[in-house]
Amino acid sequence: MDQITLSGVTAVGHHGVFDFERRDGQPFVVDAVLHLDFGKAADSDDVLDTAHYGEVAECIRGWITGDPLNLIEALAVRIADDVLLRFDVAAVDITVHKPKAPIEVDFGDVSVSVHRERP
Repeated sequence: MDQITLSGVTAVGHHGVFDFERRDGQPFVVDAVLHLDFGKAADSDDVLDTAHYGEVAECIRGWITGDPLNLIEALAVRIADDVLLRFDVAAVDITVHKPKAPIEVDFGDVSVSVHRERP
């Protein structure tokens, strides 16, 4: 299976369990790996025969900036499910990073990852 990797889609979202997270917002960063066959796109050289990564990025940004969720796990699953629904991919890996998570110790990043496939 071929892959398209889209890294670092960043936007401010209002996800989190604490009131201040929902009120103030914070940056979220999403990475996506799309699994698909490039055969048709390679033959046609037409963007319509692949997963348009610009449109995937807009989809991801829409989820980041959309209705607040408590958990980044929920955000990751919703993004993955939507990518499978809207784009012709066999599978998708989504990682949601929350680099400004309210954690009381020094840390570099916190993230969750999901993998979803078409049935």
